[in-house]
Parts: sequence; structure tokens; C-alpha cells
Amino acid sequence: MVAQIAYYLILGKPVIFYFGIITYLTFLFVALIPILNNRGVWNIRFIWHVRIAKIAILLATIHGLMGILTYLGV
Repeated sequence: MVAQIAYYLILGKPVIFYFGIITYLTFLFVALIPILNNRGVWNIRFIWHVRIAKIAILLATIHGLMGILTYLGV
């Protein structure tokens, strides 16, 4: 069941692939927020740093569970 969802093709790539890319980009954005604030490029409040970090952790958990449960054959 999970393998069918994880390896469902969208534009020729599996869903798990897109979850990995989106997760990486959200973690990258979380890391960039304080850097850009210190340099004065953007002025993003700290609460957004926390919110995006929570979203990134949720996406990483879903991505990891898809990979592990597919490997286990669930």
C-alpha cells in the first residue's frame, strides 16, 4: 500500500522523490532565514522560522516513513 503511494509517478518521477526535494528546500529556507535577517536582506520574524522548521520536520518524517515502510514491504 505505501509502496504504491511512494512510487506513484508524477511527471515520470515517484512521489517520494518530490517529497525529498520539497523537504530539502524547506530545511534550506529554515537555515537561510537567520542568515538573511543578519545581513539585512529580509526582515522575517522568528515565529516564521519556527513554523517552517515544524513543516520541514513533518515533511522529513513523511518522506522517511515512506522509504522505511516501502523497504519493509508494508
